[in-house]
Amino acid sequence: MKFGFRKPSLKKRLSARTSIKRQIIHRSGLKMPRGYAWLRNPKKAVYNKVYRKTSFDIFKVIKKLFK
Repeated sequence: MKFGFRKPSLKKRLSARTSIKRQIIHRSGLKMPRGYAWLRNPKKAVYNKVYRKTSFDIFKVIKKLFK
Protein backbone atom coordinates (compact mmCIF):
# COMPACT_ATOMS: atom_id res chain seq x y z
CA MET A 1 0.00 0.00 0.00
CA LYS A 2 1.19 3.50 -0.83
CA PHE A 3 1.77 6.03 1.96
CA GLY A 4 2.53 9.68 1.30
CA PHE A 5 2.09 11.65 -1.88
CA ARG A 6 1.17 10.06 -5.21
CA LYS A 7 3.62 10.50 -8.07
CA PRO A 8 1.67 11.99 -11.00
CA SER A 9 1.73 10.21 -14.35
CA LEU A 10 0.48 12.11 -17.39
CA LYS A 11 0.50 8.93 -19.49
CA LYS A 12 -1.80 7.05 -17.07
CA ARG A 13 -4.04 10.09 -16.71
CA LEU A 14 -4.59 10.33 -20.47
CA SER A 15 -5.01 6.59 -21.00
CA ALA A 16 -7.68 6.39 -18.29
CA ARG A 17 -9.72 9.12 -19.99
CA THR A 18 -9.38 7.81 -23.52
CA SER A 19 -9.63 4.04 -23.07
CA ILE A 20 -11.99 2.05 -25.29
CA LYS A 21 -13.50 0.26 -22.27
CA ARG A 22 -14.41 3.58 -20.62
CA GLN A 23 -15.99 4.91 -23.82
CA ILE A 24 -18.14 1.78 -24.26
CA ILE A 25 -19.37 1.78 -20.64
CA HIS A 26 -20.16 5.50 -20.57
CA ARG A 27 -21.87 5.65 -23.97
CA SER A 28 -24.03 2.57 -23.35
CA GLY A 29 -25.32 3.98 -20.04
CA LEU A 30 -23.97 1.14 -17.88
CA LYS A 31 -22.45 3.49 -15.31
CA MET A 32 -23.14 2.71 -11.67
CA PRO A 33 -24.34 5.50 -9.38
CA ARG A 34 -21.64 7.13 -7.27
CA GLY A 35 -20.93 5.09 -4.14
CA TYR A 36 -21.92 1.71 -5.61
CA ALA A 37 -18.37 0.50 -6.33
CA TRP A 38 -18.62 -2.01 -3.48
CA LEU A 39 -21.46 -3.67 -5.39
CA ARG A 40 -19.56 -3.96 -8.68
CA ASN A 41 -16.14 -4.99 -7.32
CA PRO A 42 -15.91 -5.09 -3.46
CA LYS A 43 -12.21 -6.02 -3.26
CA LYS A 44 -11.17 -3.11 -5.50
CA ALA A 45 -13.51 -0.73 -3.64
CA VAL A 46 -11.90 -1.52 -0.27
CA TYR A 47 -8.39 -1.16 -1.73
CA ASN A 48 -9.25 2.22 -3.30
CA LYS A 49 -10.82 3.52 -0.08
CA VAL A 50 -7.70 2.69 1.96
CA TYR A 51 -5.40 4.03 -0.78
CA ARG A 52 -7.22 7.38 -0.89
CA LYS A 53 -7.00 7.74 2.89
CA THR A 54 -3.28 6.91 3.14
CA SER A 55 -1.97 8.93 0.20
CA PHE A 56 -2.53 12.40 -1.22
CA ASP A 57 -2.29 14.13 -4.58
CA ILE A 58 0.64 16.54 -4.98
CA PHE A 59 -1.45 18.77 -7.28
CA LYS A 60 -4.02 19.34 -4.51
CA VAL A 61 -1.23 20.42 -2.14
CA ILE A 62 0.10 22.89 -4.71
CA LYS A 63 -3.43 24.17 -5.37
CA LYS A 64 -3.96 24.85 -1.64
CA LEU A 65 -0.65 26.73 -1.41
CA PHE A 66 -1.60 29.15 -4.17
CA LYS A 67 -5.19 29.81 -3.06
